[in-house]
Amino acid sequence: MLLLTLFLVVYPKITRAQEGNQALPDPFTFNNGKKVRSAQDWERRRKEILETLTREMYGTAPPRPKNMRFEVFDEDKQALGGKATRRQVTVRITEKGREARFDLLLYIPNRAKHPVAAIIGLNFIGNQAIHADPGIKLTTAWVENSRMFPCVADGKATEACRGVNASQWAVDSILARGYALVTLYREEVAADRKAQAFQTGVHTLYPELQQRDDNFGTVAAWAWALSRGMDYLEMDKDIDVKRVAVFGFSRLGKAALWAGATDKRFAAVLSNESGAGGGKQFRRGVGEDINRLVTVFPHWFARSFAKYKNKDTELPFDQHFVLSLIAPRPVYLATAEDDKNSDPQGEFSTARAADAVYRFLGTNGLPDSPFPALNQPLSGQIGFHIRPGGHDVKMFDWIQFLNFSDLHLQK
Repeated sequence: MLLLTLFLVVYPKITRAQEGNQALPDPFTFNNGKKVRSAQDWERRRKEILETLTREMYGTAPPRPKNMRFEVFDEDKQALGGKATRRQVTVRITEKGREARFDLLLYIPNRAKHPVAAIIGLNFIGNQAIHADPGIKLTTAWVENSRMFPCVADGKATEACRGVNASQWAVDSILARGYALVTLYREEVAADRKAQAFQTGVHTLYPELQQRDDNFGTVAAWAWALSRGMDYLEMDKDIDVKRVAVFGFSRLGKAALWAGATDKRFAAVLSNESGAGGGKQFRRGVGEDINRLVTVFPHWFARSFAKYKNKDTELPFDQHFVLSLIAPRPVYLATAEDDKNSDPQGEFSTARAADAVYRFLGTNGLPDSPFPALNQPLSGQIGFHIRPGGHDVKMFDWIQFLNFSDLHLQK
């Protein structure tokens, strides 16, 4: 009776987004029109939502591989001036004579009591880019040469690429808070280029999945690789696998959310400016839209998603469904004032719309508040902030992520 009463109290909050006044699909209504009335009902509805988003947007991923092994090829117990143990691990997956592999980089704080909580996330430029540590293996996968990172020669990382993305990875602060940091490179997992889509990495293991309309999209592949990282962490005695948060920024923030939605082992999700296909509400019709996603980045999502081109306001689901799959585990959405493509108001609307599910499941959800002022984070079981500036990961973001993680992951 208490659960039903709670449901009736919080249900009206989800019928409309706070901003835009755009009616949203209801996570509490089954596809056959019946309503969720109990915790048992919710588990069935959750399965239905997961099936819908897999079929209509993210695509079908393979199960955990049967032929997978982990090779620790580097361990330095006095890394970073003695602050951390650096461990590097190759994940090797074999399927029908085909092999894919990618590397995990771990920094484990030496002074914290082990096993420690951890934060795992994909990176954009290669493991060697998150810190200038000369012991990090240079990736041999393709690396994009850009104005931001002019260290690449013929698509390959060079010694000049060490630490070039360190400003987005607060390694020292993460370690000082007692967390291990685990990262892996997106291109070692799956190509993020339209011309090479599905031709490299883990996609080569499952060519049959690309014949489907709900094919194994790249965002889903990145999320799947994060779960394979969790498979390794379950074997690492220095990591408390019940206290692992998954982190991502931009397109990799989309992958972090989907990883949290599909794998309940992730204890929390930290998503920074994930925008369309991540934290942004499509139905507002603001910022990056489905037309751009399926045209410029057709490999990110399943081919089935293309049928919603120019139909953002007509979707039978929206991104609060993804947060509902994560519920009741903690999730944090961060955004920035000048990141118009990510639509900060739309990310807040998603957080607000998911609040009812979190409260239905017995948590405090998102604090009851209007859209917050700059640098004024909201922190419940759902967290949110907007800061000044543009599309980036700043120290302010990491401070909020770590504060949020301290509340939910530290003993």
